[in-house]
Amino acid sequence: MTSSLLLFSQTFKVAADSACHTGEAFHKLYYETFDKKRNKIDTLYHDTATMVWNGHPVRGAKQITEFLEHLPTSETTLENLVCQPVIDTYTEGQTTVLVTIYGNVKFNGHKDKSFTANFTLARPNQSKVFKIISNYFRYQE
Repeated sequence: MTSSLLLFSQTFKVAADSACHTGEAFHKLYYETFDKKRNKIDTLYHDTATMVWNGHPVRGAKQITEFLEHLPTSETTLENLVCQPVIDTYTEGQTTVLVTIYGNVKFNGHKDKSFTANFTLARPNQSKVFKIISNYFRYQE
């Protein structure tokens, strides 16, 4: 293995490990907020974030919160979590992580539904906090 390939491999391993830690912490915070403090969920989104909920697009952190607040109360369980870093060459130097979640959600008065959710998280260069820039949610029916 050449030294540049070895260096890339080691650098990517560090980034992948970091993405996994970020995704683990993120999913716990997100679904705790979604299930119990939904009116505060806008703090997790970038101001210009986009969300597609079962084909319905919503843009902006406040608008996303308003949309989600109209859903019944919920209990969410995680079945699987996949995280990966995005190479910063493609993200203008922002640390970016893709998080895919497979789980079940039970809305008050309804039966459990399986879902897939994809999140793109970004941390601007000078920030210590990741924000959701894109979120895609789909029931698995």
